[in-house]
Amino acid sequence: MSSSFPLDGMRVRFSGASDVGRKRNHNEDALYLPSDTRLAIVADGMGGHASGEVASGVAVGTIVEYFHQTADIQPITWPYKVDRDLRSDVNRMVIAVKLANLEIYERSQKEARLKGMGTTVVAIYFLDDTVIIGHVGDSRVYRYRDGRLTQLTEDHSLINDYIKMKRVTAEEAENWPHKNVIVRALGMKENVAVDVLSETPRLGDCYLMCSDGLSGMLNDAQMAHIIRTSPDLDAAVEELVRGANEEGGTDNISVVLARIEPP
Repeated sequence: MSSSFPLDGMRVRFSGASDVGRKRNHNEDALYLPSDTRLAIVADGMGGHASGEVASGVAVGTIVEYFHQTADIQPITWPYKVDRDLRSDVNRMVIAVKLANLEIYERSQKEARLKGMGTTVVAIYFLDDTVIIGHVGDSRVYRYRDGRLTQLTEDHSLINDYIKMKRVTAEEAENWPHKNVIVRALGMKENVAVDVLSETPRLGDCYLMCSDGLSGMLNDAQMAHIIRTSPDLDAAVEELVRGANEEGGTDNISVVLARIEPP
C-alpha cells in the first residue's frame, strides 16, 4: 500500500513490502514506511535465534522515535557532538543511526540470548529540495533516473573491500565463498561510522531501498526493468519480491520504493 507526501512543487510516493523468502523460516528484516513523516527505513538483522529480528526492530524503532522527537525542536544530540558544517537534518540522520547502534550494542551486552546480534540499515529522508540517505552495512539504496539504475550506497562488506583492493574482480565476486561477510553493521561495536549522502531529487526519480535478499537475487538490469515496466509502485514492489523468490529466495526480501511525482 502506498502513501505520498508533498515536496516543493512535487510529491514523493512510497510503497514497500517484506517477505520471508523461500529458504528461511522467519523474517529478520524490518522496514518502516512513513505515515506522518517523509522517512523510510530498511534493516536486515543478523544473529539467528530471533536476535536478528530484535536488532532490526530496535534499529527501525530508535531511528523513527528520534526523528519524531526532533521534528519541531533543536535536535538532541547527546552523547554525540554535532558537526556544525552539516545541515541539521544530516545531523539528525547521523545521530539517529548512532543511537540505534548504541541501543543494539548495549542490549547485546546485557542479554545473553541477544549476544552477537546486529543489523544493517538504510534510511532515506526527504526534505523539500534534498534527499538524505544514512547507511551502514550491505543493504542498499539505488536511484532510477532517465532509464538507468544507479547504486548510491557502498556495501560495507568484505567482498567489496577485496574488490576495491583489486584482490578479486566483480565477476569473480559473484561466486566468492565469503561474499556475505559484513565488515560494518549496527551492534558490532559501541560506536559506528555512518555513511551519509545527499542529493537533489528530480521529477521522475525513483529510489529503491532493499536488503541483500533482493540485490543478491536480481541484478541491476532486472530491477530496472521491473521499475520501468510496472504500472504503479505497489505492483513494482510485488514484482521485485516475486522476482527475487523466483531466482531462489535464499534470504529475507525487503523492498521500499520512493518515487518523485507531479504535485
